[in-house]
Amino acid sequence: MKRFLIALSACVLLGCGEHSSQAQRVLPWAESKELTVLVQNGPTTLYVDAEGRYAGLEYDLVTRFAEINGLKVRFIMAATYGEVVQRLKQHEAHLAVGVHRGMESEGLLFGPAYQNITPVLVYASSRSEADALREIQQGKAVLSTLPQYVDSLSQQKAQYPLLQLNTVAQVDNEDLIEQVSSGKLAYAVVDSHAADVAQNYYPNVAISKSFTNSSTNSGQQLSWAVRDEDPQLRTMISAYFRQVIAEGSLSRLQDRYYGHVNRIDPVDALTYLGRIKSTLPQFRATFLKAEEETGIDWRLLAALAYQESHWNNESISPTGVRGIMMLTNDTASLLRVDRLNPRESILGGARYIQMMRKNIPATVPEPDRTWQALAAYNIGLGHVEDARTLALRLNINPDSWTDLKGVLPLLRKPEHFSTLKYGYARGGAPVVYVETLKSYYDILVRFEKPSKVTLPEFSSEVVVYNPGNLTLDINSKLSIAKPRRLAAL
Repeated sequence: MKRFLIALSACVLLGCGEHSSQAQRVLPWAESKELTVLVQNGPTTLYVDAEGRYAGLEYDLVTRFAEINGLKVRFIMAATYGEVVQRLKQHEAHLAVGVHRGMESEGLLFGPAYQNITPVLVYASSRSEADALREIQQGKAVLSTLPQYVDSLSQQKAQYPLLQLNTVAQVDNEDLIEQVSSGKLAYAVVDSHAADVAQNYYPNVAISKSFTNSSTNSGQQLSWAVRDEDPQLRTMISAYFRQVIAEGSLSRLQDRYYGHVNRIDPVDALTYLGRIKSTLPQFRATFLKAEEETGIDWRLLAALAYQESHWNNESISPTGVRGIMMLTNDTASLLRVDRLNPRESILGGARYIQMMRKNIPATVPEPDRTWQALAAYNIGLGHVEDARTLALRLNINPDSWTDLKGVLPLLRKPEHFSTLKYGYARGGAPVVYVETLKSYYDILVRFEKPSKVTLPEFSSEVVVYNPGNLTLDINSKLSIAKPRRLAAL
């Protein structure tokens, strides 16, 4: 999963090549009306999503900042965190994002902190946390980490003089997690957010906060950094973050990218990875056919089928829904399919999702429209419509899935459902359903390729430049066979 951007897109748009040591200083942004931004690729910053669109918390925040201030954006992808900071100091960009605060004395200014992160220990889940901590503290194994976490580990080093610390500069958080997963490293300290996001793809890795949290100073804050001779840009950034915090858009973005992590436990993730290898192949052609007919990503349909039946066509619920897509008898009759025929069930279920999506108002942007359609698949379109009505009454945005999932649970309260068209509903169920499904989908898109490669759309306002021609595809490098084997330990 390590690399998220498609390098070919940058090659097509801008050409590829190694970063030149003679890189030119950027023109002042106020003069060029273009903001050059350094960012390290990854699931918490900037990547290409399953639909072939640029995405990521930093990408969304920066592009909105630029739009508000009438600027174009030129992202420069950096291979390492150190490169992000160094190239900003060398005047190769106006802004660096996702930077740890604390380098004000090094010629940098920082905007407001917008995210707190904690360095965490990752280790093989076959070991106990107590054994792992003991081995590290007694210096019996090497602890690898990134340069930005060295200061956070200084107190541990002082407390445990035998601790063997190895600082690795030319990798990123996910590299370290992947190397622990594959057995190349015994222990690593990484960003808590990166560990949470990656654990579904590396379920044989465990996370411990005990080691780093023994220090009261272990937490770190992320911010945007500018050079100290550009206080105007820092002032604009400060005003921007005050705005996005006050209006709630920052919390909505954070929920979009982190709200569904930790929805499935490592045992379930291991089972899922095993069935991707053993069971999915017999249905893959039908899911691809369903995508061809409906335009819905076959991997989303497959994740939905797993959520419903674990790809077991013999599944039946106490309420009588049956088959691989767990259709009701009435829905199967409406779709004119035999729900016990897996091919018909999959194609029918895909058409049903398409029907739900068409009934969600066109004002709802993607991916929120799809999440609302999937909630309707679970609880019924009428109850989703009721939730949208209730959201409007409560002055909450009905088009935002993040906002709507806070309203859906209210459908079980008499003071609300008694005033709505479709009445009582267990509104918390579709929230759990969709958030869990998103986790299954995220895992699948990293192990299964899309039906076709889709390059991000060209924009004259936002350009992503990949000067190092990094291998940045979304698919994971991990073999599915490894987690299945480790599950027996």
